[in-house]
Amino acid sequence: MTNITNVLIRPLMTEKASQREAENIYVFMVDLKASKTNIKHALKKYYEVEAVSINTSVLKGKQKRHGRFIGKRKDQKKAYIKLAEGQTLPIWGAQ
Repeated sequence: MTNITNVLIRPLMTEKASQREAENIYVFMVDLKASKTNIKHALKKYYEVEAVSINTSVLKGKQKRHGRFIGKRKDQKKAYIKLAEGQTLPIWGAQ
């Protein structure tokens, strides 16, 4: 994955993710092929923050039925990003 512009897809703003904000951990949906170093470089480029640790998890797509046809939702990847002390992301309202 060499294209840094497509690494971070969107921030994940759920109730569970907002509870992690108290621990200075933010959750993003990222590209399936993105590595932890690519995620770290993208955060530094777009938000100018330093990530202390990054944990990722791949969510397998569910199998769904549409009438008599069986399909599958796409796989997704989450990144749990712990920022350095005193740093926040502006997308959550804290500037």
